[in-house]
Amino acid sequence: MKKKGNKLSFGLKVVLGIGILAFLCFGYMLEEAYRYLYKPNVVTLQHQADYILIPTGSSIEDVTRLLYEKGVIVNRSTFEWLARKRKYTEHVFPGRYRITNGMSNYSLIEMLRTGKQDPVKLVFNPVRGVDRFGGIVAHQIEADSISLDRMLHDPDVAAKYGFSVATFPCMFIPNTYEFFWNTSAEKFIVRMHKEYERFWNDARKAKAGKLNLSPAEVVTLASIVEEETVKSSEKSRIAGVYLNRLRKGIMLQADPTVKFAVGDFSIRRILNKHLLVNSPYNTYRFVGLPPGPINYPSSSTVDAVLNAEKHSYLYFCAREDFSGYHNFSSTLKQHNKNATAYRQALSRQGIFK
Repeated sequence: MKKKGNKLSFGLKVVLGIGILAFLCFGYMLEEAYRYLYKPNVVTLQHQADYILIPTGSSIEDVTRLLYEKGVIVNRSTFEWLARKRKYTEHVFPGRYRITNGMSNYSLIEMLRTGKQDPVKLVFNPVRGVDRFGGIVAHQIEADSISLDRMLHDPDVAAKYGFSVATFPCMFIPNTYEFFWNTSAEKFIVRMHKEYERFWNDARKAKAGKLNLSPAEVVTLASIVEEETVKSSEKSRIAGVYLNRLRKGIMLQADPTVKFAVGDFSIRRILNKHLLVNSPYNTYRFVGLPPGPINYPSSSTVDAVLNAEKHSYLYFCAREDFSGYHNFSSTLKQHNKNATAYRQALSRQGIFK
């Protein structure tokens, strides 16, 4: 009986040993699984968060290269193993992704393979001129400036949205918009048309109608007002001057349109040679509004036109004190006095061009 008991004791020890070994192996496997899946494997060196931009058409090799070049992956083998297991190779979505310090392989790969990207704040303020717009937008989304410029100058694209190439800039209202970084030129324009329609609600359209202007004409006039003053308090008054001139069939004689026609907004003193430029944008030679806007005016300036001040002024001139404000007048005689005072002030300052 003693020998039998020893055999049972030895067998029990073997079973217990195997059980302990199995438990240790299972624990090791759990530890490895945790390390592969949930252990922190992302380090952002200088910030708590960083961003990775994955271009359209990227492969898993492109993504890993981008991550490795940024130096944010601690253990590459565990990242690549889980990427294969989660079939990330079949789900590479372009976009702008926010990676945070201490992210695990699992959270990083799930974010990337499901396309949970962070939007960008696309900002464009009133832009002087109209040819720089594509480049400004291209710096903020994936669409390149060449594609954007091509579409912005395409008569067929403009006509699709009810514009000519000259009036097409009217569709883009300066503001801050949320976009996904991988937005194409086509999708950008589609979105901006929706924003344009949202901006031009029934109330604004009704105000434009009372002025006998189309929305595009309002924006064109607003683009001139935008250039004329930095003083918000004067915008509606200046708009009223130009509306009075339009109603009377008097040429607008707006200096900013001459600068646009010449192609030089840095001109501080309009000379006779500038007034002779043969361009439909030169409102010293052609009656009425120019063919389209000379910049991308702010929404507040557009509203200043829609809510233009009613008065009898037909002229205005920058004040000779260079305060940024203007002197307004209803008669040419008074305007000439104001203009003379301003020209003399320019000469005293040595400003001759």
